[in-house]
Amino acid sequence: EVQVVESGGGSVQPGGSLRLSCAASGFTFDDYTIGWFRQAPGKEREGVSCVSMSDGNTIYADSVKGRYTISSDNAKNTVYLQMNSLKPEDTAVYYCAAEPGVHCSLLLLRHWVSTWGQGTRVTVSS
Repeated sequence: EVQVVESGGGSVQPGGSLRLSCAASGFTFDDYTIGWFRQAPGKEREGVSCVSMSDGNTIYADSVKGRYTISSDNAKNTVYLQMNSLKPEDTAVYYCAAEPGVHCSLLLLRHWVSTWGQGTRVTVSS
């Protein structure tokens, strides 16, 4: 079974940057897809970005395109979310999620996820 643990959250000013990490552990023969979600107070959880570990394909929510970059270090079983030009509306708890054998579109939009991280808080304010 796969387990994911997020880290790297914190408080930054608007325009600042953060890099979140999602460390995965466990063994599986399935192909996994890793996604990032976020949930702001009083709002529903929304998909932010996703990467397919099998082919490296990525997708982003329109709200973060051009500002966020998802990447992976396969040797470390770690996925990163580089967040630049942060805005107050990016404030949320960010969750890493993993699911085998699912396309990024389904994971991100349908929330087809069986494994969730504990969340890491990102606060963007002046």
